[in-house]
Amino acid sequence: MALSVDSSWHRWQWRVKDGLPWSASEITPLLSPERQRQSYNLRQQRVVFPNNRIFHKDWEKVSRRYSSNRICTTRYTLLTFLPQNLFEQFHRWANLYFLFLVILNWMPSMEVFHREITMLPLAVVLFIIMVKDGMEDFKRYLFDREINCSHIHIYERKEQSYMQRHWKDVHVGDFIQMRCNEIIPADILLLFSSDPSGICHLETANLDGETNLKQRRVVKGFSQQEAQFKPEHFHNTIVCEKPNNNLNKFKGYMEHPDKTRTGFGSESLLLRGCTIRNTEMAIGIVIYAGHDTKAMLNNSGPRYKRSKIERRMNTDVFSCIGLLFVMCLIGAVGHSLWNRTFEEHPPFDVPDANGDFLPLALGGFYMFLTMIILLQVLIPISLYVSIELVKLGQVFFLHNDLDLYDEETDVPIQCRALNITEDLGQIQYIFSDKTGTLTENKMVFRRCTIMGSEFSHQENAKRLETPKELDSDSEGWTQYQCLPFPSRWAQGSATVRGQGGAQPLRRCHSVQVPIQRHSRQRSVKHYENSQPPVAFSSPIEKDVAPDKSLLTKVRNAALWLETLSDTKPAKPFLSTTSSIADFFLALTICNSVMVSTTTEPRQRVTIPSSTNTLGMSLEKIHQLFQRLKLSSLSQSFSSTAPSDTDLGESLGTNIPTTDSDERDDASVCSGCSSTDGGYRSSTWEQGDILGSGEGPPLEEVLEAPTLGLGSPELCYEAESPDEAALVHAAHAYSFTLVSRTPEQVTVRLPQGTCLTFDLLCTLGFDSVRKRMSVVVRHPLTGEIIVYTKGADSVIMDLLEDPACVTDSNVEKKLRKIQARTQKHLDLYARDGLRTLCIAKKVVSEEDFQRWASLRRQAEAALDNREELLMETAQHLENRLTLLGATGIEDRLQEGVPDTIAALREAGIQIWVLTGDKQETAINIAYSCRLLDQTDTVYTINTENQETCESILNGILEEVKQFHGPLKPDRKLFGFCMPSETPSTASVAVVPEVGLVIDGKTLSVIFQGKLEKKFLELTQYCRSILCCRSTPLQKSMIVKLVRDKLSVMTLSIGDGANDVSMIQAADIGIGILGQEGLQAVMSSDFAISRFSHLKKLLLVHGHWCYSRLARMVVYFFYKNLCYVNLLFWYQFFCGFSGSTMIDYWQMIFFNLFFTSLPPLIFGILDKDISEEMLLALPELYKSGQNSEYYNLSTFWISAVDAFYQSLICFFIPYLTYKDSDIDIFTFGTPINTIALTTILLHQAMEMKTWTVIHVLVLVGSFLTYFVVTLVYNATCVTCNSPINPYWVMEDQLSDPTFYLVCFLTPVVALLPRYFFLSVQGTHGNSLISKAQKLDKLPKDKRELKIQSWRSKQRPALVPEGAQPTLHPGPPVPAQDFRASTPKSSSPPKVKHMEDWELHGKRCSRDHMRDEPHSGGSSAKFLSGEHLLGPSRAMSPGPYSNGQINVPRPSSRGSHRRSQSTLTV
Repeated sequence: MALSVDSSWHRWQWRVKDGLPWSASEITPLLSPERQRQSYNLRQQRVVFPNNRIFHKDWEKVSRRYSSNRICTTRYTLLTFLPQNLFEQFHRWANLYFLFLVILNWMPSMEVFHREITMLPLAVVLFIIMVKDGMEDFKRYLFDREINCSHIHIYERKEQSYMQRHWKDVHVGDFIQMRCNEIIPADILLLFSSDPSGICHLETANLDGETNLKQRRVVKGFSQQEAQFKPEHFHNTIVCEKPNNNLNKFKGYMEHPDKTRTGFGSESLLLRGCTIRNTEMAIGIVIYAGHDTKAMLNNSGPRYKRSKIERRMNTDVFSCIGLLFVMCLIGAVGHSLWNRTFEEHPPFDVPDANGDFLPLALGGFYMFLTMIILLQVLIPISLYVSIELVKLGQVFFLHNDLDLYDEETDVPIQCRALNITEDLGQIQYIFSDKTGTLTENKMVFRRCTIMGSEFSHQENAKRLETPKELDSDSEGWTQYQCLPFPSRWAQGSATVRGQGGAQPLRRCHSVQVPIQRHSRQRSVKHYENSQPPVAFSSPIEKDVAPDKSLLTKVRNAALWLETLSDTKPAKPFLSTTSSIADFFLALTICNSVMVSTTTEPRQRVTIPSSTNTLGMSLEKIHQLFQRLKLSSLSQSFSSTAPSDTDLGESLGTNIPTTDSDERDDASVCSGCSSTDGGYRSSTWEQGDILGSGEGPPLEEVLEAPTLGLGSPELCYEAESPDEAALVHAAHAYSFTLVSRTPEQVTVRLPQGTCLTFDLLCTLGFDSVRKRMSVVVRHPLTGEIIVYTKGADSVIMDLLEDPACVTDSNVEKKLRKIQARTQKHLDLYARDGLRTLCIAKKVVSEEDFQRWASLRRQAEAALDNREELLMETAQHLENRLTLLGATGIEDRLQEGVPDTIAALREAGIQIWVLTGDKQETAINIAYSCRLLDQTDTVYTINTENQETCESILNGILEEVKQFHGPLKPDRKLFGFCMPSETPSTASVAVVPEVGLVIDGKTLSVIFQGKLEKKFLELTQYCRSILCCRSTPLQKSMIVKLVRDKLSVMTLSIGDGANDVSMIQAADIGIGILGQEGLQAVMSSDFAISRFSHLKKLLLVHGHWCYSRLARMVVYFFYKNLCYVNLLFWYQFFCGFSGSTMIDYWQMIFFNLFFTSLPPLIFGILDKDISEEMLLALPELYKSGQNSEYYNLSTFWISAVDAFYQSLICFFIPYLTYKDSDIDIFTFGTPINTIALTTILLHQAMEMKTWTVIHVLVLVGSFLTYFVVTLVYNATCVTCNSPINPYWVMEDQLSDPTFYLVCFLTPVVALLPRYFFLSVQGTHGNSLISKAQKLDKLPKDKRELKIQSWRSKQRPALVPEGAQPTLHPGPPVPAQDFRASTPKSSSPPKVKHMEDWELHGKRCSRDHMRDEPHSGGSSAKFLSGEHLLGPSRAMSPGPYSNGQINVPRPSSRGSHRRSQSTLTV
């Protein structure tokens, strides 16, 4: 029975209050046979009651405890804006400092300026920031209002129907009805879908940026609803976890009236912000609303960090405070000494009301505070506002740089953190992900191995060598468009929606239906080349050219499949034919791919097309193009690709029944000389083709109603590019995935037969298991088969042990297959391919039913649900039979090698942190120039702490022997390393060092406290690769290097597994790739390609740093110079705290007269041109060394400011000495001279001159005179008793004023000018040399640059040598594992010359060069030699599908030696 209306909520409260372990309605069967009982805590779990008549009272009590769906991202309200904003601004201690000065100035005994004047600077700064914050918050308010007022249909119990309401009216427990293309308003548990299979499709682009559709399933028990879902019939209570920000995990259960439970997970949860697609209607109940939704909990907004310059600036502000304290102390002491010179109290010393005078000590203290008020400008309050404005300008130019704009994705650079732009110019370490960051994350099928036989797919490799032809075949497309196809073709396909965007026939030996690209518009004549809405479906990913030898075997295997039945047992599992069939069935079935068509791009196919429909064979299409006399196109249909009719006639009933050992052993591994015929399954689904005979007349061909437009090409919606690549590969061999439902999956065989497999269970991929499995019932034999695919490191450990097999022949064959497959996997990895193993297992009916019962209990569990599900998966995925493996290429992004080479020249050390296997990462490192051919690469793989420590000691001993100690500027754990450096001769011949380490070794290093030795070793290494590393290890490495070495770090990645690494670095950069937006949302900057990092750092980073650093130094100089004028005057006014400059003039000086030039300087100045910065990356080192702003530059500017202030004060003083001018007449020339000197100093610092620079400088100077003339002419009683009335007008009529204002700035700036002249003429710094080159003509500049680069990196290339890059590592690499030494004497180290690569770019068609041999050694501290030599020959690429096998005495550089043993 249903829960009681009046007692259910009180029952929950009573249970929690009394802490009872269980209640009668909460019994659930778990994995143990006995019924366990759980207690539920409302503080740890969420209970949801439905909003219908039965549970209405309970719903009202519960809904008040949960958040409503109204969101509010604003920080303020109308009432709280003013106090809250002021409170936040006064968190800055600088604002508190100036507030303290304002309060001091309000005290009569210490008043220096008018009270209102003292408040003005602080008020202006607070007001500007307040306006900026208010505008930003108002934009948030408008966005929130738009979201909250969006419409949705909510179930109303009174009307008993769905009514249109606003999003803000949604509450937890409400029933929501959603239509296609509507955005989901809250986190909703799916209870009904118009799809008969109970599937709802989501587009999560708004949430994570992924364009591929996701499937969500109705909760079990609700999918088979014949009629419309009725909320009043829903009598269940929902218990789930508390709100959290994990987008991929969700668990809970539904308690039924009969006290049974149904478990559900994230597969049934619709997340807020996603969009309903391909589903007419979906109904669900709200679980989380408003700020409790997972999307809102993940929305942290832009991140704010403190830059390195700001930290340096705070230190210098404290130095300014120290100067201010000294100056005020001098003023206080001087005031006391001055007063002591009077025998009687002077007339200006006024007693208090009682006639008492202040003691000298107290008077000195008051004067100390008065001097603080007087010299307050020494602390630059306007500097903070100026910095924010300058950074906004820098971000504007960053955002509008066309070189950082990606045309393919139509995305510019995104700047999410606005206050660390200058840190881009000071990066010392870069930590990069590999997949999707260095590579394109476009997975392309390259090779495969089945039952120990390797198929090289040579034609497919040739096709991939010219990817541009695959993507843009303009010439062939133009010819195709000119074909006079009759209009009846278009009329015949008028029912086909979204046919637009046709595409040409490719040159990759395949047939393509001319509706390859499509858009969502339902126009038949729409031919725009718009981006397809289907992810991972680019031509380079879809078009796979089959291997000819494998194609023949696949045909035989497909025909053999049709002979199976439940009475005829299958062949032995080691048969090649059966294994090939199972291999391609696994590729087709073992995935979560959704099937649609090009005509209905996002409408799921659930019913396969009829296999008896007459179609057009490849022969007829060939005849058609011959009759149209398009020989260039007809050549693409190779004669080696017979039609299906010919296939059936040629094979007939000659189905092979046995496979000889010779056939099994005929491995096509590497030495295969087969040539692919270029055959590819027709995208008109040639399985439908049955016709034969002579070609009909052309008119009949053109009028054929079943040409193929009625059966358009299938589209595959995959959740990952790996899945899509495997399905496209199976489709190339005509194992076509036709339809998929939650219960069934249909596969079409090459001969056109459709097999529908019952889908019994799907075990999805996760990062812990690293595999995926599907359990299906074979439609012919009735067997229950488990198909599994996953990482080779996992699958190979789950295979059935050959020792358990009774038959010795079978045991030998199993071992032979596994050994060969492992050999091929190593081969693929060294070629840079991503590897996946394919396996199967046949399960008996009884075992499966027993396992399925345990699985259902695990799914219904709430506590430890993940562990229970993991345990059940492990019970099924064991004792597998290996079918084969695949090699998928993740193509290197364009420009990555050049970018890495430039960044390394800039002095940046690059680490690659990846979860991929070691061999793949090493190969990619060579391809992208992270490792060089002449590098000595050390590989450390161990799980033992003592072994790891010994290996690190041995490597360090060897490296120090040949490379010398570390450079003196490197600090390790706060200690400076020895300063001795090796001789030039030794450096010239010693190769660079690379380090490869895996995740297990990293765990040993972190747990065994070996971080110090590890970091010391990395200081000698040119490159570091961390393979098989977890996201947590990535972040730990970044934090270790950042904190222990005190360096500036940058992390770049594109996936959710890179988020922790991105957040741990000083600067995090997200790649807008194919893995969603989670990395972007956590980053400070977002770019679309790794190559954009080159200009972002070397150009914009350098500019942002140099501009801001020099602007900060100028600000300190400007304020210190101006304040010293007031300080020098105190020596002539008895340290009374009076000034010779009008108060308003002092205020205007900082706010108006000298504020705009530094801003323009910080936004527009370019010390070096963009071309020079890109041509000479080593110029970037100036930012790494903080050459523009450091302790020395600050104090040099301070000394210069003291000198200039002395000149600006004492020359006018000596000029007007012994004259009768008043105080303001004396101060006006000093103020004018100071302004002129400061502006000219700014002009001398500017490296770029534009019209804007000239206008700003001249405008500031003229504004001073205009404002001063107007102010002095109108201010009659502004500053009684002394007023500046008509002072400037009188000065302008005095020739002495002009002479003083001209000579004084010249004398003041003469040392600065002399210093800059000498620096520009005789300076040896890289920046000085580059600035000289910048002024040369273009041709001379290019020659000078080439000469510079040749001197920086001398080329030691022997005559006739042609060094080129290739994937295979051709240099010695050490495998550091616990190994047995081969000899008792250390091997000799052969010094390898450091070859220079002149302008060589990394390409996929690498040439082989001469292998270099060499060795290196390291020792145990005890003296035993741990490291043996590894003299390797380069395996090189597979030219024409073949491998040149090295001599037996050589072994691969990174391959595991047979004499090594992993501890």
